[in-house]
Formats: sequence, C-alpha cells, structure tokens
Amino acid sequence: MNPLAPLLFLPGASGNTGFWRPVADQLVHGGERIHLGWPGFGQTPPDPAVEGFDDLLTLVLAQLHRPSALIAQSMGGVLALQAALVRPERITHLVLAVTSGGLPLAEHGAEDWRAAFRLAYPQLPDWFATASENLVERLPSISIPTLLLWGDADPISTVGVGQHLASMLPNARLVILPGGSHDLAMERAQEIAPLIDRHLSTPA
Repeated sequence: MNPLAPLLFLPGASGNTGFWRPVADQLVHGGERIHLGWPGFGQTPPDPAVEGFDDLLTLVLAQLHRPSALIAQSMGGVLALQAALVRPERITHLVLAVTSGGLPLAEHGAEDWRAAFRLAYPQLPDWFATASENLVERLPSISIPTLLLWGDADPISTVGVGQHLASMLPNARLVILPGGSHDLAMERAQEIAPLIDRHLSTPA
C-alpha cells in the first residue's frame, strides 16, 4: 500500500468520531487520517438528507477520492463492506473490528443490543437499529485484503461471527484478542496499531 494513501476511520453506532483516534495516533502509516461521523449520531449534527443506511453509504463513498484503506468498527464495518462491493477499485485494504459484517448475528449466539442501546441513546434515529443489512451472498466476491479484529469477551459480535466472516471473505485474516470487548479497538490500541500497520504493508 502507498504509505501516503488515506486512512478512512468509521465508527460504530455510537458515531464517536474519536473512537479510532487512540489507534490512529499510534500508526506508523503516514497517510492522512479521516475520522468520519454519522449525521445525527454522536458529535455529528443531524442532516435531514440522511434517512437510512443508503445515505450513510453515500457519505462513505464520497470520501473515496483516491484509493484508501477503510478501518471500521461494528456498524461501520457493515458500511465498509458495502463500500467494498460498490467501489472495490477505491479500497486498498479493509480493517474490520467486531462487526456483524451483514451476517445474521443471532445464529452465532450474539446478544441483541438494540433495545438497550435505544434506551441509552434515545436521541439517535430509529432506522439504524431496525434496519437489517444481509450481505451473506455477496461477501465471497470481496477480494480486498481484510484484517478482522475480534475479542473473545464480546457478547454483541461474538467470535463465531468473526470466524464466519473469515471463512467467507477470500482474502481475510482473523486475529482474536483474549478478553477483548466490543470496544477493543479503543481499549487495546497499543496491541491493535501494530497489527493494522502490518496489514497495511501487505500488497493490495
């Protein structure tokens, strides 16, 4: 990968644009860091034009002015994979942390987080929690080098989800961090940053 290629960081449903900063600050890779937020989520002001996942995907695609790496957590990982299906020529590498990846989570023993999340964040739009993005049949067509980061103590996206994604994506590698939670990318930045640097140094 070009050492100056941009790195586009996508948060999860919290919309926390600072989620990936502990990792980004420790990366050796010299490319521009872009921390995208979701309108109406976290610190990002609402946008009346954003009414669903298709609109969020449009925001992601608009950032891909040139070949870039997508580094995404949870809900952001679903959008990263959707972007890879639409514009694979603009994505050099994928890094996906504890995402559903468009798989049916219940089949892998995952906890349904949506009701509790809506109670905790009643200001967030409802459509993100009710939408169901199923990418199962399309995932094998994504040949972009992919690093999957999982924690074995995450009840929301279990290790089984990561293993299933690794089996479906033809150019994926799964790394499981013992004791890692759903926020492992933020909590274990010192361990994760070298893994991402190593991944970004592999040929696209």
